[in-house]
Amino acid sequence: MIGGSVTEPYPDAMFEEAERRERLSKLTAVIYSNGSQECERMSMLLKAIGGEFHEYLLGVHFSDRQFRQEFGSEATYPQCSIGSKHVGNMKETMQYMKDVGLFT
Repeated sequence: MIGGSVTEPYPDAMFEEAERRERLSKLTAVIYSNGSQECERMSMLLKAIGGEFHEYLLGVHFSDRQFRQEFGSEATYPQCSIGSKHVGNMKETMQYMKDVGLFT
């Protein structure tokens, strides 16, 4: 090797992973679900990245009328909030998570 030695493999990657886990530990996500496949995917994604989340189900925790009043008549399922921020549908949530560094 030219110019020195490496004492630890990929130290930057290990630091970034630790930082990502720290950010996740401070966030709680909320999913408003109607039980659809998209909602299941959102739940699986949140479980996979290790964040804490709560899932509220249509007909159990809220009505369609309440959903429309809260998110608007054009809103689709799932709707997600991360921390205290309402993020939006699955696509918007994934983009937000990417933007704030929750995906590597």
